[in-house]
Amino acid sequence: MDILKTLQTINACHGPSGDENQVADAISEIARPYADEITRDVMGNLIVHKKGNGPRIMFAAHMDSIGFVVTHIEEKGFLRVGRLGGLGVYSCLHIPVRFKNGTKGVVSSSAEDDKKMTVNDLYIDIGTSSKEESEKLIQLGDTAVFDLPAFQMGRRISSPYLDNRISCVTLLMAMEQLREAKNDLYFVFTTQEELGLRGARPAAFGIDPQYGVAVDVTGTDDEPESEHEASSVLGGGAAVKIMDSSVICHPQVVKQLEELAEAHHIKTQRDILRYGGTDAGAIHVSRSGVYTGGISVPCRYIHSPVETADCADIEACSQLIAAFAQATL
Repeated sequence: MDILKTLQTINACHGPSGDENQVADAISEIARPYADEITRDVMGNLIVHKKGNGPRIMFAAHMDSIGFVVTHIEEKGFLRVGRLGGLGVYSCLHIPVRFKNGTKGVVSSSAEDDKKMTVNDLYIDIGTSSKEESEKLIQLGDTAVFDLPAFQMGRRISSPYLDNRISCVTLLMAMEQLREAKNDLYFVFTTQEELGLRGARPAAFGIDPQYGVAVDVTGTDDEPESEHEASSVLGGGAAVKIMDSSVICHPQVVKQLEELAEAHHIKTQRDILRYGGTDAGAIHVSRSGVYTGGISVPCRYIHSPVETADCADIEACSQLIAAFAQATL
């Protein structure tokens, strides 16, 4: 599976938190050859089931992204916006965006002092000159996403929404490696993670897995003047999650992942975050509890339009997912 082309296919879809159907459609088509059953639940989670006789394992990668939501249309046609998820005001300034209906615009700010800028200062210019003109294109509640391309820099990929579309690609790559299912596998592409792990909760409750593995990006510790809030580095391999602010991973799952990596000669590193969270935070407390871990893709510049990851790490993550899927648990 071509990592960049698959990412570009998924990223071409409109998929901010709460409106992930286009992304789910694209992933469903790619996953179909590897699935016994594909369903969606009320929350819009895409559930790809590969049947087996062993324990139920739920792999979860969220397919939603951060974005903008229109909250007001000014008399001169400018769109005031709120944020969907952890949108940083400085990283999205003067960036092109697109709406679901194809309307394009650019983000700017009306703040007099850039150092005091907040999301309330942001607006989107869609090239109109009046409220009436804008209302013919956009309604209150419409959403916009970054409109920048994914591109390759040597072995590294830079793109909007690697968080978490690259983990969706990674799950698909792992599914491609599985010829038959020893365990009962559920590959879940979840919704509304950026708004508080909302999709993973009902998905985990419905599947009732015995094991859960969240697949997401993680912050890196290899940028200049790092404050060491993360432990992973680009090129260091699949990051086996130990903890973040949403979960302390079960020691048994951490051990299993690290032993599998050693047995299959998969390069790994440990993932410790002082901030953030993944679907693991929702999965591990489902029902009476789930043996839960995480496999993370190290990523720089998270929640910016130029998130950056290493292809070797992506491949290592897919191999570790496939190894866990086939393990005796």
